Amino acid sequence: MRAASGVQFAATVFFAVVPLLVTGCNPRTHSGLPPGPRFLPRSGPKVDARLVTANTAFGLKLFEQLRGKQPKDNVFISPASVVLALAMTYNGAAGDTQQAMAKTLELGAMTPADVNAANRALTDNLGNSDIGATLTIADSLWANKGDEFSDTFVATNKRFYDAELATLDFHDPRSAQTINDWTSKKTGGKIPQIVDSEQLGGWDFVLINAVYFSGQWLHEFDPSKTKDMPFTLLDGSPKQLPMMTRSGKYMHLKAEGFEAIRLPYGDQGLAMYVFLPDKNSSLAAFCGALTAQQWDARLKQFDEGEGSITLPRFRIEYAATLNAALTALGMGIAFDPHRADFGPLEKQPGALWIDEVLHKTVLEVDEKGTRAAAATAVSLTKGAMKAPSAPFNMVVDRPFLCAICDDQTKAILFVGAIVDPGKMG
Repeated sequence: MRAASGVQFAATVFFAVVPLLVTGCNPRTHSGLPPGPRFLPRSGPKVDARLVTANTAFGLKLFEQLRGKQPKDNVFISPASVVLALAMTYNGAAGDTQQAMAKTLELGAMTPADVNAANRALTDNLGNSDIGATLTIADSLWANKGDEFSDTFVATNKRFYDAELATLDFHDPRSAQTINDWTSKKTGGKIPQIVDSEQLGGWDFVLINAVYFSGQWLHEFDPSKTKDMPFTLLDGSPKQLPMMTRSGKYMHLKAEGFEAIRLPYGDQGLAMYVFLPDKNSSLAAFCGALTAQQWDARLKQFDEGEGSITLPRFRIEYAATLNAALTALGMGIAFDPHRADFGPLEKQPGALWIDEVLHKTVLEVDEKGTRAAAATAVSLTKGAMKAPSAPFNMVVDRPFLCAICDDQTKAILFVGAIVDPGKMG
């Protein structure tokens, strides 16, 4: 793991910022200001646009798979964490399994070498991402006593993903605590557990990615102005929540069907985007219409303007097993003990397949800024199968979508559908 300008990184892979609804929106007239967000220039290697495009498409499809299955619940994922964990696993896949993973990850004509090199470049670019924000990303490889990763697999993931390596007795209850302690440390204590001892006892290998983000708003909210206000839930009922309010200049967009705002952190390289569907629309309709091709066009329509933003102060937690979603996206062969091929992953190739892909996230938003954390574990086993420029007043008092993004690389860190900010789980 490397550190630069107060931002710590291990190698990672991100996907482009979440796209917006595009149909039927009128172009905005700019007031002479340069379009798009402004931020301090950042040095770093050129990022392969193919990787950004691939990650955008995969991330949106995964998000919609999960949101569609839980339309009445908060869904908050870190596509960055999921993609990174799968990218490491991809280095151990072969044959039809490798092809299925490549298709699911939308890699197109990119070779595994292309993908690894692109991830390295993206990581190095993000290593100088922001002043006033902390982003820590770490990767690890865990093997059960008696099982060994292949030398090539370890070398590749160390070189391109800075992955740490450890061997434990997975049948020893203390081993789960060791893995959880590592995950907790890398997520700032926000995710204290990613595996339990019963799960671990049935696995042979575990690959883990952990992400921690902490950003201070460029313009903080005044706590004295925070007051309880009604937030309209999906069923139309009101729920009293602490709502933060601030006025000032923001990059803002009012388009047909939704309103959006950019809330920058630190030196403005990282920001949260909040997308609020109109009252006569819905979050489900908005999310269901997202496409990867729409994002760039929408970013150019944001314009700086005076206005006010009212946003809930909240904390949510989310957890999901991604097997079904990834299978629906075309990766089912990787979970099939009779068809999966992960021969390149281990030193003594056997009938190895993915047992579970576990994902956990936490999001905290308050007057000072945002804390977000995620962990993704991929377990492999040989065991039994398991608007105008006039002042605006944006009040986020109903279900909304939010994304924490790096605008210079077009990389998204987190994306979520928030239907009840007052619901913890």
